[in-house]
Amino acid sequence: MADELTDLLLRVAAQDRTAFRALYSACAPKLMGVLIRMLGNRSQAEDALQEVFTRVWLRAGRFDPERGAALGWMIAIARNHAIDRIRMRHDTTSDDLVMNALPDPAPRAEHRLQAQGEARRITDCFDTLEADRARAIRGAYLDGLSYQDLAQRHDVPLNTMRTWLRRGLMALRECMEQ
Repeated sequence: MADELTDLLLRVAAQDRTAFRALYSACAPKLMGVLIRMLGNRSQAEDALQEVFTRVWLRAGRFDPERGAALGWMIAIARNHAIDRIRMRHDTTSDDLVMNALPDPAPRAEHRLQAQGEARRITDCFDTLEADRARAIRGAYLDGLSYQDLAQRHDVPLNTMRTWLRRGLMALRECMEQ
């Protein structure tokens, strides 16, 4: 689908009306969803959608498939247009609407819970390793210490340290997969 959209958008850049109709049919529902979510009003979203597609028609020549997907490029146009419309509103809540329309960068509750569970699992798995091996892995991957630094710190030969780390990581992966 992504390759089809890229092809259609490149054809639109060459002023191909058939490609524009196909692009509209393929992308209008997704863009409408973005606009309704941001503007909070179906009528305004419908007007905005027409303006977004006018911009797509006029700016299609600026689309660079090397920089991203066609749908992503059009969603960016829709989001920017919706933000512009919100800013043009004369009511005092426009700043709140813009802020509410922007995605919250904080992880959602389910992601936090999942991350906490994973953190508990990795901690439990570290507890299954010998203490010096666990400290070596933490030193290498959390503190950024080199093999040489770790070998000196643990007073073992360099190749022994490499073996500790390789076997320790394999044991952690096996534990995490259970």
